[in-house]
Amino acid sequence: MNGTTKHKDGNGPQQTDLRHFDLRRLIALVTKESYQALRDPSTLLIAFVLPVVLLLLFAYAVSLDAKDVRVGVVLESPGAAAQELAAAFAGTKFLDAHFAHDRREVADQLVSGDLRGYVVIPQDFEQRLAQRGSEPLVQIVTDGSYPNTANYVENYARGVVQSWRAGLDVGAPAQAVMLEPRYWFNPELESRRALIPGAIAIVMTIIGTMLTALVVAREWERGTMEAVLSTPASVAEILIGKLLPYFVLGMLSTLGAAALAVFVFGVPMRGSLAALLLLSAVFMVPALGQGLLISSLARNQFLAAQIALFSGFLPAFMLSGFLYEIDAMPAPIRAITRLVPARYFVDSLKTVFLVGDIWAVFLPNLAAMAAIGGLFFVIAKRATRKNLE
Repeated sequence: MNGTTKHKDGNGPQQTDLRHFDLRRLIALVTKESYQALRDPSTLLIAFVLPVVLLLLFAYAVSLDAKDVRVGVVLESPGAAAQELAAAFAGTKFLDAHFAHDRREVADQLVSGDLRGYVVIPQDFEQRLAQRGSEPLVQIVTDGSYPNTANYVENYARGVVQSWRAGLDVGAPAQAVMLEPRYWFNPELESRRALIPGAIAIVMTIIGTMLTALVVAREWERGTMEAVLSTPASVAEILIGKLLPYFVLGMLSTLGAAALAVFVFGVPMRGSLAALLLLSAVFMVPALGQGLLISSLARNQFLAAQIALFSGFLPAFMLSGFLYEIDAMPAPIRAITRLVPARYFVDSLKTVFLVGDIWAVFLPNLAAMAAIGGLFFVIAKRATRKNLE
C-alpha cells in the first residue's frame, strides 16, 4: 500500500496518511509478538538457558588464573639447603611440583606436555649460595609454546627462590625500602571476577543481535513479514512492536545473569542495580538494531545467523576487551573496536561490578552505545521501507 485513498466526491483523489503512529496498534503488535516469542521454545532457550550455560562455562571452564601448574624440580644437590629449597617449591599453591634427580627425566615430560617447566637445583648449589648472588642459584626452563604459562612459571619460581633466600641468615641484606603490592578492585586477582561481567555482555549480544536477526528473518522466509508490512501500521510501529518483547527478554536475562554472578559465583556488585539496568537498556539499542538490520538485508535464517555470528558475536567476543586487553592490540584494531558496542558495555559492566557507579566512565560509554544503536535503527528503518515499497 502507498497510504493513499480515492474519494469519488468530485474533488479527485485525496491523500490520507494511514501510517501515523497509533498506540493501540503498537500494543496489538507487541502482544502478538510476545505470544509468538513465548510459543517458540528456541527463543526461551536462548533467552534463559543459554545465559546460565555460558556463565557456568566462563566461571569454571575458562580461567586465566595459573594455579597448580605442573613443574619439575630437579634436585641434583644432596645438601640441606637444596632440600629446604625443594620443600619450598612443594609448599606453594601455585606450582604442582614433581621431583626428580636427573634433568633428563623431566626434559622428556616437558616435551610431551606433562610439565610446563622445570627448575634445576645444581650440584654446586651450596657454593653458589655462599657467593651471595655472583651466580644464579637455579636454572628455570619453561615451555615457550604457552607464553603466558611460561611467564607464570618463571615468575613463580623466582618468587619461591627469593622468598626462601630472604628467610636465610646468609641471605642478601635487607632492603632499605620494602615494597608491598596491592591490587585494587580485584585483590585476589581472580580471573572469574573479570570474566563473568564480560560474559553478561556476550549473553546480551546473543539475545539482542542473533535472536532478533533469526526471528525476523524467519518471518521474512514464511511471508508473514510482508503481511504485517501491508497493514495500516507504520514502519516505526512494526519495528518497535517487533523489538519490545526481545528488549524485555534481554533485560530479564540480564537480571538473571547478574543474580547468578553475585549469589552463585561470588562476584561483588559494588555499583547500583539502577546503573546496571540503565547500561543494559542502552546496550540493547545497538544490539537489537544490528539484529534488525541483519534480518532486513538477509531474509533467510541461515544467512542471518552467519552474518550475526561474524558481525555481532565474534567482534563482541574478540574485540570488546572481554578476553584480550584492547590496549595490547595494534592501533588499526584498536580503532575498529570503537565501532563495537560491546566494547563500551564490557568496560561499563566491569566498572559497575568491581568498582561502583563511576559516571565519568558510564556517560561516554552510554553516549557511544546510543549513537551506534541510533545509526543501526536509521539504516534498518530505511531498508524496511524499501522492502515495503
